[in-house]
Amino acid sequence: MDAHTIIVAATAIAVGIIFGAAGLGSAIGWGLITSKTIEGITRQPEMRPQLLVNTFIFAGLMESFPFIILAFGFWFLFANPFLVG
Repeated sequence: MDAHTIIVAATAIAVGIIFGAAGLGSAIGWGLITSKTIEGITRQPEMRPQLLVNTFIFAGLMESFPFIILAFGFWFLFANPFLVG
C-alpha cells in the first residue's frame, strides 16, 4: 500500500471515532442536563422557571457541539490537511 491510501484509511478511522465520541458526549451531556434540572426542581419547586430557562440555554449549547464536530470531521474527510501534493 502506498502512503496516500494509509493516510486516507487512518483519517477515515479517526473521523469515525470522533463522530462516535461526539455522539456519546452529547448523549451524556443531555442526560446530565435533564437529570440535574429535574433534581433541582424536586428540591426547590419555586425555582422551576429559572431552572427551565437555564436548561434551554445549556441545551442549545449542547446541541451545537455535535454540529461543530461534524464540520471538523467532514473537513478532515474531504479536505484532508494530511495529504500533501
